[in-house]
Amino acid sequence: MNSRLISVLILCLFTACYYDIEEELVDAPECNELNIGFAQEILPIIQNRCYKCHSSNLNLGNVTLQGYTALKQYVDNGRLWGAINHDPGFSPMPQNEMMLPECEIKMIGTWISDGAKNN
Repeated sequence: MNSRLISVLILCLFTACYYDIEEELVDAPECNELNIGFAQEILPIIQNRCYKCHSSNLNLGNVTLQGYTALKQYVDNGRLWGAINHDPGFSPMPQNEMMLPECEIKMIGTWISDGAKNN
């Protein structure tokens, strides 16, 4: 092979595009962190992310998050927050999956900080 061709191939290898972190490549919608309500914002997150294991029918790990009263008990004892943040001493949730998106964690945190109201 001619040295010029080899140089071009090497240059192409080092300057080629690659995708690193999807969130940085796509304009993510703004995260709503104000006036977070249970029914409108939190319940859909819990239904979509948690019910596949922690509905009243499945109750995996003897943890049921279905319904405000059941969920509130895990908010009050800190287990929900510890689990979704993968804090030491808590079972990281969702189990064997990536953490929830940062926006969803922020929304849950805001809701908890505002008193975890059933609104």
